[in-house]
Amino acid sequence: MTRVISATRVATLVGDFARSPAYAGLAEALRLLVSDGRIPYGTRLPSERDLTAALAVSRTTVARAYADLRERGYAEARRGSGTFTRLPGGRARQLDRVLTPRGGDDDQIDLNCAATPSPPGLMAAYEAAVADLPSYLSGHGYFPAGLPALQQAIAATYDARGLPTEPEQVMVTPGALAATAVVAQACTGPGDRVLVETPGYPNAMRTFDRRAARVIGAPVDVDGWDLEGLGATVRQTAPRAVYLVPDFQNPTGNLMPDPDRERLAGLLAGARTLCVVDEAHQALALEGQAMPRPLAAHVEAAGGEAVTIGSVSKAIWGGLRLGWLRAPRARMDALAEARLTLDLGVPVLEQLVVLRLLGGAEEVLAAQRARVREQRDRLAAAVRAQLPDWDFRLPEGGLALWCHLPEPLATPLAAEADTRGVVVAPGPVFASDGGFGSFVRIPYTRPPEELEEAVSRLAEAWAAVRGGQAPREPRDRVLVA
Repeated sequence: MTRVISATRVATLVGDFARSPAYAGLAEALRLLVSDGRIPYGTRLPSERDLTAALAVSRTTVARAYADLRERGYAEARRGSGTFTRLPGGRARQLDRVLTPRGGDDDQIDLNCAATPSPPGLMAAYEAAVADLPSYLSGHGYFPAGLPALQQAIAATYDARGLPTEPEQVMVTPGALAATAVVAQACTGPGDRVLVETPGYPNAMRTFDRRAARVIGAPVDVDGWDLEGLGATVRQTAPRAVYLVPDFQNPTGNLMPDPDRERLAGLLAGARTLCVVDEAHQALALEGQAMPRPLAAHVEAAGGEAVTIGSVSKAIWGGLRLGWLRAPRARMDALAEARLTLDLGVPVLEQLVVLRLLGGAEEVLAAQRARVREQRDRLAAAVRAQLPDWDFRLPEGGLALWCHLPEPLATPLAAEADTRGVVVAPGPVFASDGGFGSFVRIPYTRPPEELEEAVSRLAEAWAAVRGGQAPREPRDRVLVA
């Protein structure tokens, strides 16, 4: 599957590049586009003649820019075919043997991981952060609670959303899952009951389970949370904590409205149950809609306690590995003590990168949301056209479609799709206690052309499975997002 990009599109993306000298400015602009993923790996670049015309520069400028890209490892010339983008070290450096066992298969489309490539501007943020780094090098470099400036910036984001927060209430962690582990360590113990959504995020379930807590499923359906049933479960089991993803829930994509948040907050406050709120997808509102108030704001207004978990991994890039938690002051000492049994802090450079990104967050997020929205719509159109008997509700945000199959064949479907070069997660992966064999999660986190090709292969796999083809055992996969 060869990607191509037009000269007009390249001209739009490079914009007003530096022209002293022009070839160097063009080469640098193209390098950043490839590094950011805005021109994907393996894309055939326009011919020198076409790009010369689109940019109104000399052909020598384009030729020298392409030569510079090749010398630096960001492009390669293929005789008779043109110039194609690449990355220094090749595509293998993008892959992980645990997540992608078939790492040598360039034709594989991995939709098991619901995480996007980085948005425009990330490379520039890293370069700026490197320039900021020297002022920290004379110190020890340990910041178990996070860089004070980053704590302050994160607190300000909560203030702006109606949840007053002091910097001392923020702890920076290596991702949202690490923050969840800190909460599990500090706030639950052996035998404690913890409610988790089902279907829900499997790594969070395992995090509480490994703490020897008793994990109990709280059902979520395609229309939202069963608050009546959740309330009954809280009254019957008296859980120590409940873990919820109210903002574009993984995997259903549900968004909990304010009235339901207020009702749930009163229920949990009355039961003295700690509310652990995962907001990893909160910034991914794809329709420009106003978001509900943070669930923690409702819980605190009702007299209860909430710990809120945030992250840049879903909204910006998973490779940053930076998250945080926001908690009541009374909880912070216990959380800090628990944190020191797990790790000693986040790398300073990554914290400086996120600090830079938060300074221009709306611009970065707007670009990311526009890309994800286009991918969502293209994926949804492809599923409707090629798999008309599958049912799904188009989510207003988040990163995945939760598709309902007419028969409970999700696991054999995933196994058959794997043989055709598409990796997806079947519904049972997201169950705390079994079920969801009629569901499959399809993230819209890859370029539109890949998503459309993936749906074509899924349609072939679905026809094979429904036609009675012997189901295969699914390949073991690690799900991280």
